[in-house]
Amino acid sequence: MHLSKKCSAFKVVLSALLIVALLQLIYLSFLSKFHGKQQRYRYSELFGGSGSKKNAHPDKDSRKERLRYSLSTGGIFDNTGQYRVYKNLIKSDFTTNQRPGSDPSSNVLALATHTTISNLHHLESLLERWQNSLSVAIFAHGQDVKYATALAYALSFFCPQIQALVDFHLVCLSGEMASFPEQDREHFLGLEDCASVFSRLETHRDKYKNYAISGNISYPNNLLRNVARGGTESSYILVIDIDMMPSADLHQQFQAMIMRHLPASDEVYVLPAFEIRHARKMPATKAELVQLYQVGEVRPFYEELCPRCQAPTNYSQWVNSHVRGTSTLEVAYTLTWGDPWEPFYIGPRTVPLYDESFKQYGFNRISQACELHVAGYRFSVLSSAFVVHRGFKIQGEFHARKDEENKRNRVLFRSFKEGLKTKYPSSTRRC
Repeated sequence: MHLSKKCSAFKVVLSALLIVALLQLIYLSFLSKFHGKQQRYRYSELFGGSGSKKNAHPDKDSRKERLRYSLSTGGIFDNTGQYRVYKNLIKSDFTTNQRPGSDPSSNVLALATHTTISNLHHLESLLERWQNSLSVAIFAHGQDVKYATALAYALSFFCPQIQALVDFHLVCLSGEMASFPEQDREHFLGLEDCASVFSRLETHRDKYKNYAISGNISYPNNLLRNVARGGTESSYILVIDIDMMPSADLHQQFQAMIMRHLPASDEVYVLPAFEIRHARKMPATKAELVQLYQVGEVRPFYEELCPRCQAPTNYSQWVNSHVRGTSTLEVAYTLTWGDPWEPFYIGPRTVPLYDESFKQYGFNRISQACELHVAGYRFSVLSSAFVVHRGFKIQGEFHARKDEENKRNRVLFRSFKEGLKTKYPSSTRRC
């Protein structure tokens, strides 16, 4: 009898455990189906499948249709016919809402940058600092054309700040074409919010070492700079690489400076360029930067690779120049360009374009600075604004063909300088 009671109790406990286990399985199955349904809905919402609610997001639906239209045009070829350009692949709300005759003070300065999807993750911190109109030209090749299209669209779809302020342009080889990504479910089903898109970008991080793109494809940096520049209607433009960071409140300070002083059409405003150790937090103000500079955590840009390329900025004078107030930006001093200076600057949208024959490494920015000099521009260094590159540039970190590319572009630069004599026959300036 005692043994029988024990058996009965054991059966009750076992039955209870089986019921609990079964309920857990049912719950997990429900969660899995719910999550799958949620994912399918997010995917269909993003790319336009049958699972989305009709007219649930009219603004995002129109964004989707604008992307479809942009892709349907097939883009345009660059001047050489080597590259296909999808200008305004995805427009920001800022650009879409710009109307002729609107308040010009709302569109004084835009930031233009370029990248592959390997470095597109930098967009998050760059926009967090900039918080104004931003034009991004993305270069993609092979499978990355599809990824770049989808990820740029997903960023604009899921990230309100990007949707509001960032314009995306896409450049690929002329034999390649971008397509709407709705068939790529296996690659993009996991995109459900802004954080998940940046997580996906992290998987492409540092895929290429500098310009070493698979298949020995040339990175058309100057074409990309021109595409990004041309994607904005702002009166002034700052062109930087996507892994650089401008000083905080630059847009507001520059706008205030322009309101105080009527700018000259032949003047560009130089931002001293620095590089910072990877582990360090990006400085926001000149005071923070100078403090890091004095202890060697920040140094002039390209100090190890090409100190002469930035030396004319006169870092000592800039670091020691007095700033009246953190909110007051002004011209600290004006310089005449000297070879081989390649400053980062804010310039009117009328400045000469970058020469697109320069690709890969070497002479791509200096060629444009040289032309500005010959064309008669003067270089005014701003008192408290700056740009900082993330990480020290060091010898040996570049791809294997860097020196070969530099030699080829040096030859190209010589013929470029000769061409400036014809382009500006009345100028007495030379590079």
